[in-house]
Amino acid sequence: MLERSVTIRNKAGIHCRPSGVILNAIRDEFPGHRFRLAAKGEEIELDGMLDLLSLGLGRGDTALLKAEGPEAEKALARIGGLFEYEFDFPPRS
Repeated sequence: MLERSVTIRNKAGIHCRPSGVILNAIRDEFPGHRFRLAAKGEEIELDGMLDLLSLGLGRGDTALLKAEGPEAEKALARIGGLFEYEFDFPPRS
């Protein structure tokens, strides 16, 4: 299992909308991969929104993202990038 440290940059942290984007990317882009996230003394399987939300990740928090699967390096880069992305909901025009 490969791992990467991520720092949350979204102003509102990881709430429902970013969680949905992250979990959809995991499901759609990396089927057959296994993801885990460790933060605040807990480690969860990244397979459900409630588990991710339960970590209460806010701006500036760090977490350890772990990935296992045939494209684990690519998966860590993509999903780790989503954790570090500053989402803008709704997008400004």
